[in-house]
Amino acid sequence: MIEVIADTLEEAYSKAAKELSCSVTELELNVIQYPKKGFLGLGRKNAIVEARKIGGKNFTQKHEKSFHGKNRNDFQNTQHGKKHTEKSEKHEKKETQRPHSQDKKEFKNVESPAVNAQKVKKPVNTATQFDEKFHKEKVNPSSVIYEVREKIELLFSNLCFEITSINVSVYDDETLLIEIDGPDAALLIGKEGCRYKALSYLLYSWINIKYALGIRLEIAEFLKNQEEMMGKYLIPIIERIYTQGRGQTKILDGVLIKIALERLRGEFPEKYVGIKNGKDGGRFIVVNDFNRKNT
Repeated sequence: MIEVIADTLEEAYSKAAKELSCSVTELELNVIQYPKKGFLGLGRKNAIVEARKIGGKNFTQKHEKSFHGKNRNDFQNTQHGKKHTEKSEKHEKKETQRPHSQDKKEFKNVESPAVNAQKVKKPVNTATQFDEKFHKEKVNPSSVIYEVREKIELLFSNLCFEITSINVSVYDDETLLIEIDGPDAALLIGKEGCRYKALSYLLYSWINIKYALGIRLEIAEFLKNQEEMMGKYLIPIIERIYTQGRGQTKILDGVLIKIALERLRGEFPEKYVGIKNGKDGGRFIVVNDFNRKNT
């Protein structure tokens, strides 16, 4: 008996057959754990299977019933159905390739390309269908806060995180404030805010497409702390820009560059404030008078 761990049950079956040097049909299998994809890589589970070659050593009594019961029967039925389907497909293919007198008669009555062109249906405008499903007309933020909160609560009810507080309110005329907190809030932020960025992008994509609104995501005061830290960092840079007329930040990443960009554009509305790419692939913000924004 061996225990196999893989991403899917199919991979686990194949791996077990390879280790036991036999085909999958010669295995007796017991699924210890079914695979689970999780959300954003969280809560993910691998498939765990116990297997032995038929005729080998018996399983322990704990799993003997499951091997000779539902799992084995289901697997054999699946294999039998698969072989039957393959035979049917081969038979249908041969029948299709055979010439029939009826086909020859129909071939003589084929209509001209001009007649066929008139019968061709017009292509469906998928863009119109998409617009009907996800309208881009901006809505009043206060009219959707309860709907958005219910759907976010539904999302987290299917995840493994312990979240005790989800609040949605109006931040301004174009933005919703989403506040999430609980014992597992730190796990939602992740190392260097990687999960925060992923969740923020996911929520923004949905809300912006459906309601044409922006979001401000706050998880356990993470955004507030980042803004305070960036505000202190930008103080000498802002002073330098006032005295010298130009300046730039260090390499910034993720939510920090967004916070700095908003702060500097608010401080210098008449100057050019933009994001530049560094030689090492990092990004930083420059402020100067050489490239003014078009007004």
